[in-house]
Amino acid sequence: MGRRPVRSLLRNCVLSVALLLALAPAASAGDIDDYAYDHAHGCRKHPQPGMLAMERWLEHHAKGESWGIMRCEKLSGDSYSLHAEGRALDWRLNAHDSSERREAQRLIRLFLKRDRHGNNHARARRMGIQELIFNCRSWWAGDGGMEPYSACEHGHVDDSTAHRNHIHIGLNWRGARMKTTFWRGRR
Repeated sequence: MGRRPVRSLLRNCVLSVALLLALAPAASAGDIDDYAYDHAHGCRKHPQPGMLAMERWLEHHAKGESWGIMRCEKLSGDSYSLHAEGRALDWRLNAHDSSERREAQRLIRLFLKRDRHGNNHARARRMGIQELIFNCRSWWAGDGGMEPYSACEHGHVDDSTAHRNHIHIGLNWRGARMKTTFWRGRR
């Protein structure tokens, strides 16, 4: 084979790769999932894959321990806890212990901080987190930060209800199904 056919073949390969890259959907580190909040509507038998993945991620990246995912809990009317659908995890960290409280605050900051592209609540959105509750403070998917938790506004409540002895982490359905940007390719 002479030089000309090799150069021509090489040029065609390079052009083909360039064309494929140009036509491929753009995915950058700045891509971010939209805020989403999905209410629970009943009880399921098993935890969702994204919640199991979240539990494993916490085991490797945080102090504390899992207090469980599944709990068929009807709140009122046709409203259920995310635990009922296997989309919530209680992660034991106690607000009364200063080192555990700092760890919980570190985790919450990690989930809610802005990324280098300016995306607010970046890790929470990429993981599909729709709610965080700890120490009478809560965050629900959307703008804003940790605000007073409504269950604590009516006087004294026990540590579990106030989420003083654990962080409650709830996922939307995309996070629960591992369909968000954080979980893609991590199955």
